[in-house]
Amino acid sequence: MSYSNLLRPKYLFILICLLFLITRLYKINQIPASVYWDEASIGYNAYSITLDGRDEWGKFLPIHFRAFGEFKLPVYIYVTAAFVKVFGLNEFSVRIPAVLFSLGVIIMTYLLAKKVTKNTIIGLLSSFFVTISPYFFIFSRTGYEATAGLMFYLLAIYLLLIKGNNWNILFSIISFIISFYSYNSFRILTPITILVIFILNISYFKLALKKDIAPLILAFLILSLSVIPIYRLYTYDTGSLRFQTVSVLKAKDIFGNYFSHFSLDFLLNGDKNSRSQQKGFGQIYLPDFILIFLGLLFLLIKKQKNSIILLLLLLISPIPAAITKESPHALRTISLAPFLSIFSALGVISLRELLERIFSKKIGFIEFGTVIIMFLFFINYLINFIKIYPSQSSKDWQYGYKRIYTDFQDQLTRYQHIVISDEYAQPYIFALFYLKINPEAFRKTVMRNHVSNWGFSTVSDFDKFKFGKVNKLSNDGSLKNSLIFSSDQDKLPNKEYLNLIKSLDGDIAFWVYQL
Repeated sequence: MSYSNLLRPKYLFILICLLFLITRLYKINQIPASVYWDEASIGYNAYSITLDGRDEWGKFLPIHFRAFGEFKLPVYIYVTAAFVKVFGLNEFSVRIPAVLFSLGVIIMTYLLAKKVTKNTIIGLLSSFFVTISPYFFIFSRTGYEATAGLMFYLLAIYLLLIKGNNWNILFSIISFIISFYSYNSFRILTPITILVIFILNISYFKLALKKDIAPLILAFLILSLSVIPIYRLYTYDTGSLRFQTVSVLKAKDIFGNYFSHFSLDFLLNGDKNSRSQQKGFGQIYLPDFILIFLGLLFLLIKKQKNSIILLLLLLISPIPAAITKESPHALRTISLAPFLSIFSALGVISLRELLERIFSKKIGFIEFGTVIIMFLFFINYLINFIKIYPSQSSKDWQYGYKRIYTDFQDQLTRYQHIVISDEYAQPYIFALFYLKINPEAFRKTVMRNHVSNWGFSTVSDFDKFKFGKVNKLSNDGSLKNSLIFSSDQDKLPNKEYLNLIKSLDGDIAFWVYQL
C-alpha cells in the first residue's frame, strides 16, 4: 500500500480505531488494579444471570437490577453476561463491553461530526480527539455502563438527523430507549435532546407527518411502553429513595453545579475522583482549551443551522449532573467528551482559516501539526496511566478487597468465620466476584442491613463471612476460629497481627488477625 493510500480517509479512520483498541486493551485486566464495587456488581449479576437467569436478589431476568439498592440498568449487565459465559467471571469480561461500546462512540463521533459539518476532515479529527481524550479514556477501558448509553445516544442523534425516511425516526427512538436503559443520565438527556432537534427541524418533522405515518405511530407506542418500567421504579419501588438522596432542590445549587462543568478548574485540573481522572490531568488538554474556543468562534461566524445542534448538545450535557449533589461529575456528563472533541476539530479548521487570512496563502500543515502535538500530550497521559496511576489509585479501586479474596483464598477455607471490615464499602460483592460464589447459595444465607441514608443496602453476612466494624464484630464471643481483616481505622488493639495487606502505594489496607 502506497503512502498516498494511507492518507485516504478510510485508512486514517482505521488507524484511529486501531490506536483506540491498542490503548484500551493493553493490560485491561491489570489497570486499574482491581474492579470497583460497581464493576464487581455488574460482573456478578451477569454471572448469576448466566447460571439461573436471576440476579443476586433472586429476581428473574429483571429490567432494573437492585444491586446495592441503587438499581443498575440492564443493557450493560446483559451484554456482560454473554462475555462472562464465554470468558468466565473476571476483569476482562466486565471491561471488554465498555471497550466495544466506546469503539462505537469513536465511530459515531466520526459519523455525526461528518454528517453535521459535511466535512470528512472534521469527522476524522473529532474521532481522533475523542480517542485520546482524557475525559473519555478511563471510562472507555473500565466497566462503566455510561459508555453503552453514550454510544446509543450518539447513534440515536445521528439517525434522527438523517432525513427523508421516517423509519430512521423509529430506529432513532429505539436507540434512545436503549441509551436510557444503559445509564441514568440519558433518561434526563433524551427528552431534552429530542426537543432540541425537533425545534431546530420543525419544518422537516411537519413534512414527515404527511408521509408514511406508520413508523411514527410505532415509535410513539414503543417509547410509551418503555417508560412504564421507569415510572413503576420511581413510583412503587424504592428507586425513588436513591434519586432523592442525590438530588439537589435549590435553583442556585443547580446553576452552580451546571456551570462548574465549564470551569477552568474542572476542565484543566480534572475530576477529583481518581476513578474518573488521573491526578495532575484535566478533562481536556491545554491545547484543547484554545481549539474549543476557536471552534466556538468558527460556529458563530459560519452560522450554520446544523452546526448549532452541536452547540446545544454540548450545552445540555451537564444537566444530569447539575441536579445532583456531586458536581462537577465527569461520569454523569460523559456526553460532553465527544462534543468537546468535535469543537476541538472545528477549532483546528478555524485556526487554519485564520492563519491563511493573516498570511494570505494556503497553509496545509495545520491539521497534521495539531495531531502531532495532541498525540504527544496523549503519550504523556498514557505513560502516566501505565506507570503511576495503578499505585496512585489502588485505594479508590478498592484493591485491598481483591487481595483478601485472591491472596488468602486457600486460608479462607480453614476458618469457621471470616470477618472483614466494611471501611472501604461493600466488601461482600468482592467476595462474590473473586470467589465466584454460587448465587443460589448466597441468596439462601445472606443477611442485609437497613438501607442507608444514601439509599444503599449493605450485606451484614452470608455463609461464614461477616462484614462491618471489626472492633464490634470481634467482641462477639461466638466468633471462634476466625480470620479477621481489619482496616487501619478499626484495627484490633493489643492484638498481634498475622499478616498485612498493602495498597500498591505501600499504605496498609488491612491488618490480618486470627482468633
